[in-house]
Amino acid sequence: MITAPLRLRLDGDALVSNWRTLAAMSGTAACGAAVKANGYGLGARDVVQRLAGAGCRDFFVATWREAMALADLGVSVSVLHGLREEDVAVALSAATARPVLNTVEQVRRWRDAGGGACDVMVDTGMNRLGIEPGDVAAGLLDGLAVETLLSHLASADEDVPLNRTQRDRFAALQGKSGARRMSLANSAGIALGADYGFDLTRPGVALYGAVPVAAFAGRVRQVVAPEVQVLQRRRVPAGQGVGYNMTWTAAADTEVAIVNLGYADGYLRCFSGKGRAWADGHALPVIGRVSMDLTALDVGAAPGLAEGDWVAIDYALPAAAALSGMSQYELLTGLGARFDRIWY
Repeated sequence: MITAPLRLRLDGDALVSNWRTLAAMSGTAACGAAVKANGYGLGARDVVQRLAGAGCRDFFVATWREAMALADLGVSVSVLHGLREEDVAVALSAATARPVLNTVEQVRRWRDAGGGACDVMVDTGMNRLGIEPGDVAAGLLDGLAVETLLSHLASADEDVPLNRTQRDRFAALQGKSGARRMSLANSAGIALGADYGFDLTRPGVALYGAVPVAAFAGRVRQVVAPEVQVLQRRRVPAGQGVGYNMTWTAAADTEVAIVNLGYADGYLRCFSGKGRAWADGHALPVIGRVSMDLTALDVGAAPGLAEGDWVAIDYALPAAAALSGMSQYELLTGLGARFDRIWY
């Protein structure tokens, strides 16, 4: 088996602990899990298997390709992006996946195809996906086997009046859609309080240890820790630079390690001159420009670090987001396919 010179150490206990924390915060509502974008970059199949083992029963993906990649696991999957004409055949044949219908046309398409259980998204103010509340009142969903009526909060990570407005608009639909359950809260929505939970919450980013709102600080643990291998150690003489365009110049003779990591792996150029790694408790600053496949580190503080050794990339999500200007969502989902993903 060929291993990669970069890996993600993935903490399965942290993942399960985070879900249990979110489930407890969800009160009487069941707690599902958003596993779209390949489990937020960490590997959807492994995430689903661990969470299903812990008791999670509802999973959410974006597309039918994502749903079919989980089909053999036998878990209940809702496909958030709905039902294109091209999706009808696979949706009808899916044993455990169902569409989240987002438009009047999708509702008609599913009904005309003789589709069974489905979910429906209603727009309560985000103006993204979903039918209008008035469509529900007008009887658009009559006769459909609606499992879950969903909506999505636009600004759950902020203290704004729109949160309550959306919640009240959604609550006004109780008992009017024929749906067995209602679901509004994402990760940050769970922290807004019990009256946002309805019957089912569907956390995403907080499952993986991100902190979208202060309420999660200290309550969720980061699941992912990137590590990379040293390809070469070299001494750069004073006055010479490193990397493209020589954006860093050695003020004195400097020990430098070149590691197998770059923007093709999701470690973007915004970390140039800002990021750092760790080895044996020593901080190793990123120097020069992050390139497609390589990054340079000042390793003067780690005299024993040699070719083939591993270093840990500083990737604490809230701090890395503040440093890079990227969101915690981007930092997670951008982690590339070249990483080995190793659960422990």
